[in-house]
Amino acid sequence: MPLTFDDLLIRARSLPRDGRRAVLGVAGSPGAGKTTLAEHLVRALNAGEDPPWAALVPMDGFHLADAELDRLGRRDRKGAPDTFDPAGYAALLRRLRENTGEVVYAPGFERVLEQPIAGAIPVAPSARLVVTEGNYLLLREGSWGRVRPCLDEVWFCEVAEDERIRRLVARHEEFGKDREAAVAWVMGTDQRNADLVATTRGRADLVVPPGALPAPSAPPASPSGQDRP
Repeated sequence: MPLTFDDLLIRARSLPRDGRRAVLGVAGSPGAGKTTLAEHLVRALNAGEDPPWAALVPMDGFHLADAELDRLGRRDRKGAPDTFDPAGYAALLRRLRENTGEVVYAPGFERVLEQPIAGAIPVAPSARLVVTEGNYLLLREGSWGRVRPCLDEVWFCEVAEDERIRRLVARHEEFGKDREAAVAWVMGTDQRNADLVATTRGRADLVVPPGALPAPSAPPASPSGQDRP
């Protein structure tokens, strides 16, 4: 039987065990549908729950600021693994998993500004599952290797390559690039990142095919401005 979104909901709900919080990672190449899946999972898991049972904490809040990227000479490849703070991300995931009974404030990412925003996402102690999504959750190089041990499971989203590229071009156009610049960025920086992420697919606990993704018309779980599908 093909994997369905309902199957994913059942699996996600089963992750917290023995009274402790669980952290689920959703990985995949840029444009593969990570954010769509993560947002809809959290929204569905929280339906009828008060306080919320699940929380969404994307990796994108750990982008380095443009000023730091300029200092390092990396702004022209923003989104590559070395344009994030993976050690800080792993430290937050460890803190979320421990759940000491305090509200944890995670950074968000503002797509219009293209900048991280500190303290944008509150995670209440009541959250039994934290869903985090990003490109590099399964990467082993450098400090990225600290991320996977903080996650109970990692799911990898797949989509046809032509559809993934179409989504990325549309996204860059939506946020201000003209068509030529959008295509150039997608086929350059984004494609190099996608090729790297694709090498991590075999480390995932579950590969999520396009047919298991929810319809994109449903409202998102969070208005915090994170990455799109």
